[in-house]
Amino acid sequence: MNLRNAQEGKEYIIQRIETDDEELDAFLFSLGCYAGEPITVVSHKRNSCVVAIKDGRYNIDSQLAEAILI
Repeated sequence: MNLRNAQEGKEYIIQRIETDDEELDAFLFSLGCYAGEPITVVSHKRNSCVVAIKDGRYNIDSQLAEAILI
């Protein structure tokens, strides 16, 4: 399951990130978004979703949300 299908307010554990872009992987890692880390979907928007990772909240687009498997 990916973040686009996640319930709002429920905490999940990131299983893996599916992307071929090394720069994107490095960016997500810098946010604390990597396998084994807890993540919570705060809200779903039309073309994005707001997630809570560690002590931060981030707005990520739909394509990126689909690459984060939980």
